[in-house]
Amino acid sequence: MAAKSGARLRAEAAKIVDAVVNDGRSLDRALAKSDEHLTGADRAMIRMLCYGCLRHHWQLRWQLAQLLDKPLKARDSIIETLITIGFFQLSDTRVPDHAAVSATVEAARLLRRPKYAGLINGVLRNYLRRDIAGKESDDDEVRFNHPAWLIERFKADWPDDWQQIITANNDRAPMWLRVNGRIMTAADYQAKNQLEGTLLAGMGQALRLHKPLPVEELPGFDEGRVSVQDGAAQLAAPWLLAKGGGRVLDACAAPGGKTGHLAELLGPDDDLTAIDSDAVRLVGVRENLDRLGLSATVLAADASKPGEWWDGRAFDRILLDAPCSASGVIRRHPDIKLLRRETDIRSLAGVQSDMLEALWTMLKPGGRLLYVTCSVLAEENDGVVSKFLARHDDAREDRVLHDYNIRDLMCEKTSGYQVLPGAEGLDGFYFACLERVS
Repeated sequence: MAAKSGARLRAEAAKIVDAVVNDGRSLDRALAKSDEHLTGADRAMIRMLCYGCLRHHWQLRWQLAQLLDKPLKARDSIIETLITIGFFQLSDTRVPDHAAVSATVEAARLLRRPKYAGLINGVLRNYLRRDIAGKESDDDEVRFNHPAWLIERFKADWPDDWQQIITANNDRAPMWLRVNGRIMTAADYQAKNQLEGTLLAGMGQALRLHKPLPVEELPGFDEGRVSVQDGAAQLAAPWLLAKGGGRVLDACAAPGGKTGHLAELLGPDDDLTAIDSDAVRLVGVRENLDRLGLSATVLAADASKPGEWWDGRAFDRILLDAPCSASGVIRRHPDIKLLRRETDIRSLAGVQSDMLEALWTMLKPGGRLLYVTCSVLAEENDGVVSKFLARHDDAREDRVLHDYNIRDLMCEKTSGYQVLPGAEGLDGFYFACLERVS
């Protein structure tokens, strides 16, 4: 029974990874479809296999090429994917070699490709016999497990830090918690629940767990005492509200982490509106607010088209967590390396600029807008903000970091500040705080 279960999980993982690699489907969507019929332990196993294969995609495919006389036919691409899943098990997991080989071979039969069972068995055994895992390639894509265009972007934008970025991108992401400051500090939450973790200096609500926990096992999660949110993402709400709240807009709210944080920090006389162009994703925003016991006006709306939804009343504070390449959170979404294209970056920068222009018209004089991305690419970050500042005499950047404990985590850019992925276990985020002057 255990052997059949192992084969079933590997077959399912192969379907998911193949959907990403060959069909261009996002990993989140492929996993969500699979999760509908999985138990907790099985779900964790499949996620480990899928994330591992996508993190090491170029290396695993190169290793496969060393052991195949010729590529398989396109209609059998899932078998190539299945073999790389076998490689990942043999080199990066604690699964015994014999069990990994046996279950992977059996998975071919479940995928209705029984004729490939012998080939898979031979390739996996040759992988072990010839120590393919110990061999290295001179190809940068294989060495760094990133597409060539993205490697070159990192080198150009971060000549001293590009290898740190790539290393962080290929690591497993830690689990960060945001403790509800209305109830207690992160230090108190950690002590009360005897959790092993690291606190982030200057961020009283942030706790990085040394060992991830299922959400349902987090003490007080259902009661709104704690949320899952990366430590760098937790910088946004207090930064925006450093000089007070008032009428506040979260312009790209889904999935709702920053919306919830804003709601936790705002007072009874403040007013929060959260919008997103994706009505389906707004369901999660509402559910998150309900869990926290907090409220906001939640609207399905396009931030770049205020004429379709805005009532004309200006906002004191605007958070623009802009759509971006997500190049700073690749360790959480390794499919980005395969799905994103270099041509996307200019297009995204155009969208970001349009949103910034539209939202600026909704900001009161003396108001603050915090521009945020989870990108590390200059074209989307200080490139967008610097051009915006050059066009607007009524805009200035507030370059004061109101909590100096976080200064060492940030790289100062021409405009704004960048947190690089991996610094103190954080994701990669860019921030620029703009103030509207008369």
